[in-house]
Amino acid sequence: MKKTIIILAILLVSSAINAQKVYSVDYKSDADVKVFVADYKSDADLIVYKCDYKSDASGNDGKWYFVDYKSDADKKIYFVDYKSDADLIIFFSKYKSDAGWKNQSKKQLMY
Repeated sequence: MKKTIIILAILLVSSAINAQKVYSVDYKSDADVKVFVADYKSDADLIVYKCDYKSDASGNDGKWYFVDYKSDADKKIYFVDYKSDADLIIFFSKYKSDAGWKNQSKKQLMY
């Protein structure tokens, strides 16, 4: 029982340390999550800050690092043209401090 708890704790900590590495796919069928980019912060489920370095990104809190290869990604996303087609609505912010979830019920999409 103790070993199970320790293993679970290690897995949780290691997943929180990993960057939220994202890859944008070309086909909807390849995506884990369909994403719509909102024009206004108030319309978004998640405020995203696009990091320049993998080390700047963090767990599931809206700091995304876009990887060059699909195999390196934690999540594969597809950008849709219509809000009604999306699983998740995001807004890209210029500020790292803005990043975070506005709609907690959608948080599981990026785990």
